[in-house]
Amino acid sequence: MSGTFETNLAKLGITLPDAPAPAANYVPFVQVGDLVFVSGQISQDDEGFITGKLGDTMSVEDGAKAARTCAISLLSQVKAACGGDLDRLVRVVKLSGFVNSTQDFTEQPKVINGASDLLAEALGDAGRHARAAVSSPSLPMGVAVEIEGVFQIK
Repeated sequence: MSGTFETNLAKLGITLPDAPAPAANYVPFVQVGDLVFVSGQISQDDEGFITGKLGDTMSVEDGAKAARTCAISLLSQVKAACGGDLDRLVRVVKLSGFVNSTQDFTEQPKVINGASDLLAEALGDAGRHARAAVSSPSLPMGVAVEIEGVFQIK
């Protein structure tokens, strides 16, 4: 099923993949009322995990690209929560972004902008959200970025 949001994504060259399966003992999302809480989505693409440490082995630009992949996975999870109809999404409420970075790295917001920019571009006002962008000394599988989100659906 392809609606307005997926048409906007297609214009950006993005087709949502199937929602990634959980990597451990948790569920990919939980719905409470009209809110969907999506578990952390790690940076990965068709070639596998996007690994690296910001401030050491990875540039801010590459980190932002990694965060963008997290946003795509978040939207895939929301689509699954909406029974395949992404247009049931009302708005992105909040993202919490974790950046695998060195102790002296301070540009976490610029990295997480990769996800925020994609959501705003693809979803318009529905993609604008509250946010946290924090440093982490390491992330699962050595990935560069992990992002969790809260979404309102109808």
